[in-house]
Amino acid sequence: MIRLARAADLPNLQDIERAAGKVFADIDMVAVAEDEPPSLQVLGEYQEHGRAWVWADDNDFPVAYLIADLVDGNGHVEQVSVHPDHAGKRIGKSLIDHAAGWARAQGAPALTLTTFTEVVWNGPYYEKLGFRLLPEAELTPGLREIRAAEAAHGLDRWPRACMRKEI
Repeated sequence: MIRLARAADLPNLQDIERAAGKVFADIDMVAVAEDEPPSLQVLGEYQEHGRAWVWADDNDFPVAYLIADLVDGNGHVEQVSVHPDHAGKRIGKSLIDHAAGWARAQGAPALTLTTFTEVVWNGPYYEKLGFRLLPEAELTPGLREIRAAEAAHGLDRWPRACMRKEI
């Protein structure tokens, strides 16, 4: 079940992020696997502004989450993570669909995200969900800022790009 994240959920979201990130070590992306999740303060800002959602299990315990922004008039998936114990159940897709509905309600024509293009559960997965790679010429100023911050954080050690899905 998808619901808004609660303040009490935030440490669990960090745990989900850490667990989901571990699989990057299996494909020699150890720096990504060891990267710390968003801080409680950052997650709290998303939660307080109604831009953090969780997929809760039957006990109402979060097993996946998504945080979103508006970037240059489009919805933007800042992060979506599913605990590996719950992978392969279309939970990530459900959260992305939910974010698309939120973005539409904000008047956004599209949903964007940034991702690793050659990681099977990243770029190729998002293409299956209807996202397309954005050429450099189509990047908005806000997406350029996000990509610059990612590059400064060292994420460009692997192929990375922006993607967009019309909603």
